[in-house]
Amino acid sequence: MEAFEKLTSVLSDVIYTWMLIPLLLGLGLYFTIKIKAGQISNIGHAMDLITAKPKDENAISPFKAFTISAASHIGTGNVVGVAAAISVGGPGAVFWMWITALIGGASAFVENTLGQIFKEKNDDGSFKGGPAFYINKTIKKPGLANLFSIIVCIVYGFMFNAMQSNTIASGFSNSFDSTPWVIGLIVVVVSGFVIFGGLKRISDITSLLVPVMAIAYIGLVIFILITNITKVPYMFGLIFKDAFNLQAGLGGLFGTAVLNGVKRGLFSNEAGMGAVPNASAVADVSHPAKQGLIQALGVYLDTILICSATAFVIIIGGEEIYLNPNLKGLDITQAALAAEIGPWAQHFLTICVLMFAFSSIIGNYYYGENNILVMGLGNTGLIIYRILVLVFVFFGSVGDFSTVWNTGDIFMGIMAIINLFILMIIGKCAVATYYDYKRQLKEGKDPVFNPRNITELSPYLDDITAWDD
Repeated sequence: MEAFEKLTSVLSDVIYTWMLIPLLLGLGLYFTIKIKAGQISNIGHAMDLITAKPKDENAISPFKAFTISAASHIGTGNVVGVAAAISVGGPGAVFWMWITALIGGASAFVENTLGQIFKEKNDDGSFKGGPAFYINKTIKKPGLANLFSIIVCIVYGFMFNAMQSNTIASGFSNSFDSTPWVIGLIVVVVSGFVIFGGLKRISDITSLLVPVMAIAYIGLVIFILITNITKVPYMFGLIFKDAFNLQAGLGGLFGTAVLNGVKRGLFSNEAGMGAVPNASAVADVSHPAKQGLIQALGVYLDTILICSATAFVIIIGGEEIYLNPNLKGLDITQAALAAEIGPWAQHFLTICVLMFAFSSIIGNYYYGENNILVMGLGNTGLIIYRILVLVFVFFGSVGDFSTVWNTGDIFMGIMAIINLFILMIIGKCAVATYYDYKRQLKEGKDPVFNPRNITELSPYLDDITAWDD
């Protein structure tokens, strides 16, 4: 087992450090140039789009589709992962986290726009889509599409959900001296109620839970910043100073800050990694670029708001906390909060972690459900999948899943690499769709998508079936 742990750790480092990070950053920069930083210049417009109502009252709105994806990637990594990044890479890691988010918004736009272009309509009028769909419809590799779907089901439905429930149980055990299996059973029951209710119940719950948890967490951080207002200039100074600490050289603090900031930014918001389009494709919009721009907002909500909120509390807490060798991950954030607002902060953070982790369980589950449908496994396959998800949620609350986490990282890395290579091939379709959208906006129209008006989509017109009307 020890040898297996070392092997998975080495493989994870190789995949992420030498393959995935260069690919994600490189493509993000490429698409940022191609759409002229449209993911940034259209932030205000995207905030208007997110409140738009679908034509069909029973359809999934852009906002609800947004919250399903946000529920998945706003998780315990926003609390634990940021603390780990700062403890290893210093405050400068936060700056590179921001830069990564700004660049990653372009990749998020591209993959989510593609998810919308190649989505399919269900018999009840709802939609389904994601990378497996645009892989099938463009490069005609059903085997690769099925491999992608299987990885999504295993990684998100089983492995990552086990880790989320493990974090919930650990938090309640530390704060309230709760029994892990009891907490696990409660999480299973509540999760089962939500996921057996189907897409509509999932979207209804996430549309309530995501705003509440984000506002509560950010509100507490704003309170801490206000009560420590004299430390705020020093905090930002430290972030920028450490971000460009060239004296340490690429092999020292500067390189560590860049690596940890980039890694935390990329793997917190999942931009370009192929997960989020599974949720965003269900939105009922008049033009694919609308949901693409909305989903770019998810990158900024996750990284620039939630992750930064955690980072600010930790940095204000001081070096004696984030450089303390006896504190790891969640302990660092708990100690920083306790130093600013008292011991009760541990309990508050436990509740926040509960909301973050539970929302991730729901969002992660839906990614898998969508891919079960892609593989044509029917209702029986879907029921079996739901039961297995709940089994992993329970065992995650009572077991040690450190090895599973490393294994999950490897599989997710493979999934992301598949998606990124597909984006290299067909990303031009999303770019052309963006300019079609902007052209219609300039003409004073509410843009409506007609794939026949976009030259880059000509080879795929027979496979673009959800936009026939």
